[in-house]
Amino acid sequence: MTHPLEFKKRIIIALDVETKDQGLALVRELADAQVFKVGLELFTAEGPPLLKEIQALGKSVFLDLKLHDIPNTVGEAARIGVRHGAFMMTIHASGGREMMAKAAEVARAEAEKRGTLKPLLLGVTVLTSLTGEELSAIGMVPDTAAQVLRLAALAKKAGLDGVVCSAQEIEIVRKEVGPGFLIVTPGIRPAWSAAQDQKRIMTPAEAIRKGSDYLVIGRPITQAASPREAFLKIVEELDAGKAPNGKNGA
Repeated sequence: MTHPLEFKKRIIIALDVETKDQGLALVRELADAQVFKVGLELFTAEGPPLLKEIQALGKSVFLDLKLHDIPNTVGEAARIGVRHGAFMMTIHASGGREMMAKAAEVARAEAEKRGTLKPLLLGVTVLTSLTGEELSAIGMVPDTAAQVLRLAALAKKAGLDGVVCSAQEIEIVRKEVGPGFLIVTPGIRPAWSAAQDQKRIMTPAEAIRKGSDYLVIGRPITQAASPREAFLKIVEELDAGKAPNGKNGA
């Protein structure tokens, strides 16, 4: 199926910074980007008011808190996410089907009540920092691909909108869940950027070719000498034909 969004709207900027001022400075500098990820570090430091300030600049917020708790608690957190106007939210798929289904049910009801759009709820499969050896150490089968597939299928059955998975698993996930189910890919590193702490990584062009709907990119852009130039360089590489626009692997 043809993906309707321009490449620049499919790149999610990870605001992995410590303060509101740092985050908002990046949002202002990256005027060409649309979606900004607020994760645990920044949300813990600044709280919900930051989300409103980002939205006031005309941008969308990906609230990446990786919720994982009992179903009622996660459901209420999803309700609050709707009230905050989040564009996307993450939930750990390993929390189980009931927990994910509760979040989807509550978010849908709250959005209907308020007459607003429901956030896209994404199930986090296996963190890109984890290897098979590390999965084994926490009691899971040391087969990353198998675990990702299991959790992606569970997320779809629970009524979520998509999953977060490594680019290495895009093709097998798409085959498992079919078209219309979002794949959001962290661990994206341009060829000219260092891998840093993520092990299962891929370049933006490769990830798009394989079927990513959204690419999460942080430090290669935010820690560049010129974040705006780094962002535009990635967009230009994609637009130049190194990844066929519109292909989402479905």
